[in-house]
Amino acid sequence: MSEQAAELQSLVIDTRQHTWTNKHQTYTQKLLGIYDIWNPTGDGSPLERYNATTRGLQELIADAVMDRIHLRALGGGWSLSGAPATDGRLVNTKPLNLYFRLTPEMVHAGYTGDAAGLHFVQCGCTIVELNARFRRLGRSLKTSGASNGQTIAGALSTGTHGSAIDTGAIHDTVAGLHLLVGPQRHIWLERASRPVTSDGFARRLGAELVRDDALFDAALVSFGSFGIIHGVLLETDPLFLLKMYRQRLPLDRALRRALDTLDFSGLALPGGAERPYHFQVVVNPFAPTHSAHVITLYRRPFRPGYSRPGIDLDGMGPGDDAAAFIGLVTDLAPPAIPFAVNQVLSRAYRDIHGVEGTLGEIFTNTTIRGRVASTAMGLPISRATEALDLVQDFNRESGPFPVLIAFRYVKQTQATLGWTRFEPTCVLELDGPLSDRTLSLYRRVWAALRERGIPHTFHWGKQLELGAEAVREMYGDAIDRWLAARNTLLDAESRRVFSNRFQEELGLAAP
Repeated sequence: MSEQAAELQSLVIDTRQHTWTNKHQTYTQKLLGIYDIWNPTGDGSPLERYNATTRGLQELIADAVMDRIHLRALGGGWSLSGAPATDGRLVNTKPLNLYFRLTPEMVHAGYTGDAAGLHFVQCGCTIVELNARFRRLGRSLKTSGASNGQTIAGALSTGTHGSAIDTGAIHDTVAGLHLLVGPQRHIWLERASRPVTSDGFARRLGAELVRDDALFDAALVSFGSFGIIHGVLLETDPLFLLKMYRQRLPLDRALRRALDTLDFSGLALPGGAERPYHFQVVVNPFAPTHSAHVITLYRRPFRPGYSRPGIDLDGMGPGDDAAAFIGLVTDLAPPAIPFAVNQVLSRAYRDIHGVEGTLGEIFTNTTIRGRVASTAMGLPISRATEALDLVQDFNRESGPFPVLIAFRYVKQTQATLGWTRFEPTCVLELDGPLSDRTLSLYRRVWAALRERGIPHTFHWGKQLELGAEAVREMYGDAIDRWLAARNTLLDAESRRVFSNRFQEELGLAAP
């Protein structure tokens, strides 16, 4: 390290805040403090500035160890769950948005993927930032969620997904992690079965090289409990276009079969027999006709000169999901709920016929309208319509509930606690305004899934009410493998620092 590089220091600012509210305003947490951290400015290469920030973050970890308090890295604050919360110190990493292209000597000789698609990004890069940067480079993320205000570290840590049916979730596109696991130790972690970087890459970061499949799979979805993810190595695709359609189709036998199988024969989809890149169904329980909104996206080679999709007068982009607008339905008296849901849906969810755009142009949302509740459960695909009927029955018998029902599909993950663990996973999403009425439906559905023996998991970044016994029932011995990996990477003091109430309630903070 040069003398100049050694003098670089990240900037840490004590905001003097002692409460924190997440983006969706589902809770407010009292805490000891919130600290913003910035990369050094002025002289120094991007890598030297990045490494200086590693030292700055480790100093914050050392302070937490010495003061015997909890510490958590904060991204976009997009999680509705308590995953990012702490009663100790919160470190706002959103200003940390450096990114690097790997040069040939940084790539492992045995890597068989597209070396041009490897990009190393700092933890605070948001999905919307990455979409813009990659477009300029002729690249694209392989997938994303519908909302793009999350940071890359936050998105992957809770299992954020889209509905690219043959791709997987965001964390499934990660090839390496730079993890700060303690005040004196930081590692470059990748799979032993698929090394991606040369040995010299870890040395450039000053990190210990660790190649281990079990440790990597455990760290991918760990909601901030494996230390601070400072950098992420992503595998990207060449820039592509998506051709999007949103249409109302009868909720008939053919559509129900597609929900349970992803067999699209018999469905009048715009792409005919072509398998869509993205398939999603939104059911409005109050629709005047027995129909559903069916969203299909077809992947196309990028070409210049296409007409970019616009934003409508309500600020809605073509790929916005129900959570982007359902908060506009306030906590109304029950008789008014069906009319209000139909009105909002007719304004915000119009049919779309062949709009084209890049991934970042279709999925643009970084805005929340109203206070929103959202829960998402991963199910075996064969149980999709059973779950749909269950929710519909509750709405008829005990409702009305101001909630839309959505189905998305995600390829099975290798992540140890990745909640998209079924092959493939059907994601049942229930979005509504944040209200006692909405939450009462969630609790009914959660209980019924368990009582009826429908295997399921929960999106770690959305609303859930789980105890250690239920988590163990869902994940089995994967819990032991995850805890063993955490114990391997973090010493006892660091495990205490990087624990929070969310983990404790789930039985995932064991020493």
